[in-house]
Amino acid sequence: MKALLFTCMLVPWLVAASARRFDQDSQLIPRSLPGKELNGYFGDHLKSSRARRALPQPDDSPTKEEGDTSDLPTCLLCVCLTGSVYCEEVSPDMTTVPSLPKETTYLYARFNKIKKISTKDFADTLSLKRIDLTGNMISEIEDGAFSKLIDLEELSLADNRLVKLPMLPAAKLKSFNANNNLLKTKGVKANAFKKMTKLANLYLANNQLEAIPHIPDSVRILHLQNNNITEVNVDTFCRSNDTYYLRLSLSEVRMDGNPVLLSKYPDSFTCMKVLPIGQYR
Repeated sequence: MKALLFTCMLVPWLVAASARRFDQDSQLIPRSLPGKELNGYFGDHLKSSRARRALPQPDDSPTKEEGDTSDLPTCLLCVCLTGSVYCEEVSPDMTTVPSLPKETTYLYARFNKIKKISTKDFADTLSLKRIDLTGNMISEIEDGAFSKLIDLEELSLADNRLVKLPMLPAAKLKSFNANNNLLKTKGVKANAFKKMTKLANLYLANNQLEAIPHIPDSVRILHLQNNNITEVNVDTFCRSNDTYYLRLSLSEVRMDGNPVLLSKYPDSFTCMKVLPIGQYR
């Protein structure tokens, strides 16, 4: 009986309290809003509440310094598209080769501030076919940096600060560009390109070369302009021991801007179908 009496007293009190609470809440809602606007009102308040919950909450973890990209994944700094990675003019400055996805086939990392290429930079990306590092600040490349890239077809190191060339992959390389560096003859081995049987385009212009390295028979375009080349010998392009040898593939040779007087070496071009562009008188 006591429990029944208590229940009969409690229920009317709860109903009255709920009515007062509803009346207080209803005063917060504009009474003039029609049905659709009322729904919008509740919708806006719901969105606002969710947005507040979504805001990042302060914590005690240390903040990164502005410009620190050391821990950022490559594909946040660069653009990655089905085997191609584009890291051109990255800001903040990119000073090293980024860690690449293993399936990378083409890398374009032009116009950055990369200073050195090490053996580990391409150790896990053996499927690379094209590397373009034009317009960096590269002054050093470790000898084994490209040695494992047996599928590499195009390599551009133009517009850097190289004083010597590293060991290059010979198997499939078709185009090599080292224009606008600081290369001297002692920094380019005489046989650096000898085993490159598929090399078609060789660009060594605007350097400090004093002699011409061995040029493979496969080369079609050769740019050597604006160096310090002073002479050309019979075996540079032709073969002194084979008077029937013809170098038919070589269709363009630029030697302008060198101190060599090409007319002094007429026997050096007899095997060629075109004469080098350069100074003859």
